[in-house]
Amino acid sequence: MYGDRIVLCGANSYEEKYYLNPDFDGLPESIQNELKIMCVLYVNDVGGILTLVYEEDGELCFEVTSEEFDPMFDDIGSRLKIKQLRREKQDLLQALQLYYKVFFLGEEVE
Repeated sequence: MYGDRIVLCGANSYEEKYYLNPDFDGLPESIQNELKIMCVLYVNDVGGILTLVYEEDGELCFEVTSEEFDPMFDDIGSRLKIKQLRREKQDLLQALQLYYKVFFLGEEVE
C-alpha cells in the first residue's frame, strides 16, 4: 500500500496554503501543529513550496520548489533554513520517520 513516495505535509507561499496528508490525521495534534508552524514559517521566510516527503525506505526528506524566475525565492536562504530545521527539529523528524516505518511500512521496532 505504501511503497512509493508519500507526502506528509507541505506549505505553498504562492497560494498561502498548508496541506497535511489525511493519512496522517492520527498524529497527535501537537505534532500536527508543530509541522504546520515549521512549514508555514519556512515558506514565509524564503518563499517557494516546501513539501515533506517519505521515501520508499521511510526516510523523511525536504523537497523545495519555486516558480521559475521567482525573484522573491531565496535559494541560499532555503538551504540554510533546511539545515537549521534538520538540526533544531532532529528529534521530531526522527520520531516521524519511526512512526512511518512502524505504522505504514509495518517494520518491527528493535
